Amino acid sequence: MNIKKLVFATGNSNKVREVQMILENRLELIGLKEIGCFEEIPETQPTIKLNALQKAQYVVDNYKLDCFAEDTGLEIEALNGEPGVFSARYAGIEKDANANMDLVLKKLKDKKNRSARFKTVVALILNGEQYTFEGIINGKIGFDKLGSNGFGYDPIFIPDGYTQTFAELDDDVKNRISHRAKAVSKLKDFLI
Repeated sequence: MNIKKLVFATGNSNKVREVQMILENRLELIGLKEIGCFEEIPETQPTIKLNALQKAQYVVDNYKLDCFAEDTGLEIEALNGEPGVFSARYAGIEKDANANMDLVLKKLKDKKNRSARFKTVVALILNGEQYTFEGIINGKIGFDKLGSNGFGYDPIFIPDGYTQTFAELDDDVKNRISHRAKAVSKLKDFLI
């Protein structure tokens, strides 16, 4: 396929920047603001995959543009997969990353098992067809918030094979190994 531009259905500038780096600037991303979408796109589905598809379909239905969306969840084994699909609003509808991390650390306070994984699903709607691409990285939850890179739960998530949190790793390392990198790389391979 020879696509030069594509709408990325997110208002999160951190995600746009991260995904643009993973795509190696071989595709120009157009954010929601650039298409005039300032409303909050619903995320009411019971799974990460269905939320991603819902967001992409919203743009197709309301703006008549091909696009992709992603949804990501942190799944913690000792918390029966929580926060999962509710990761962004785990501690409340304000989507406060620090409050979300504080709640996770509080719930894990007395737990020995700190195994967790990040899961991203990218949903692409192109010429009326739906495609999904999944990326997963396993790791564990640390005991403190460490690092200033990244966003979301990055300061408490330590990927397998590393001793630093995502927020302590350089962007080039994170963008090579992360759940989002894996899913977006599959998207890139499909499109380019």
